[in-house]
Amino acid sequence: MSTIPLPSTMQAQVLHAFNTPYTLSNIPIPIPTQKDILLRVGAAGFCHTDAVFASGLMSQNLPRIGSHEFAGTVVALGPDVDTSRIQLEMRVGSFGRAYRPCGSCWECRNNGDEEEGYSAFCPKAGNLGLTADGGFEEFVCVDSRQVAPIPEPLSFVDTAPLMCAGYTTYSAFKKCDLPAGARVGVIGCGGGLGHLALQFGVKMGYQLVGIDNQDATLRLARDLNTGAAIYDARATQPEEVLAHIHGGEGKADAERGLDAVLILPESQKAFDYGFQLLRNHGLGVVVSFPAQGFNFSARDMVFRQIQLVGILPGRQSNMREMLRFAAEHGVRAVTKTYPLAKLNDLVEEYHKGLGGKLVVDMAL
Repeated sequence: MSTIPLPSTMQAQVLHAFNTPYTLSNIPIPIPTQKDILLRVGAAGFCHTDAVFASGLMSQNLPRIGSHEFAGTVVALGPDVDTSRIQLEMRVGSFGRAYRPCGSCWECRNNGDEEEGYSAFCPKAGNLGLTADGGFEEFVCVDSRQVAPIPEPLSFVDTAPLMCAGYTTYSAFKKCDLPAGARVGVIGCGGGLGHLALQFGVKMGYQLVGIDNQDATLRLARDLNTGAAIYDARATQPEEVLAHIHGGEGKADAERGLDAVLILPESQKAFDYGFQLLRNHGLGVVVSFPAQGFNFSARDMVFRQIQLVGILPGRQSNMREMLRFAAEHGVRAVTKTYPLAKLNDLVEEYHKGLGGKLVVDMAL
């Protein structure tokens, strides 16, 4: 194993029981094996999935160290790491999937341009922060294939929220596969994912329409000054949004609507609102996964040829491309930072629903 000098123990925030606070603990530093690498964590983001996991509605693996979006410096290499790609002291960002995929299933063998034997969709792969420990610790083991180099001038705090919130929304736009100038809606545009989606979408050349229903998140979305059209769902019905967008274009009803809509919240009302904004042959991209699921109109899907797709990021090429794009085009999360010891204060702030991203900064 290649390494630089390290202490034997570290601080970590550990969740021992669902619906309880994290506990700041002193634990041994893990040793990377196989294709793993050890990162000294620079920053770790708190995601909606962390809140869902902590409530007991996902994986039941406890105790657990959360965060599946983080960034840090490589400080140790497992024996099977490809050193042509990963070297000591590299700055990298990491997404939670896929940790140690099996390498032999259909997904791992039919993975497009990914490294041979590696797929984020492997049913046996782990997920850092959920089934294996994540970034709310000073050092973390990750699969060397689930990281991407951090381009300048991105900092660790810049990068951490991009590794899930940014990666997910960037992948959603890639899934749409639309030409520049297409009209795309973002439902939940002022949240952790949504405010990054506004930035990515505009920089990709789309005409963005943002929808939210809270004062704080609407204010955040508007303060970004992206040029996206922002609407308050409490005051504006979908038909009014479309009337404003199309103005005097004189389009027939069948031609009105958005080319695609990213549906970020877990609310059925948000889903319905986004669905009503789609034009015939439009595409709805579903990002959230509420326990009760979503209801949708099969009639609209058939007679209007509406398509619905889900998005789970995980392609290495998209991850690297996303970070380069964010660095080049100035895509940054609006962040509020906390030291590791104050993670429970961060969680309290998260539940206020103020938008943006909350990040543990290990330098604090």
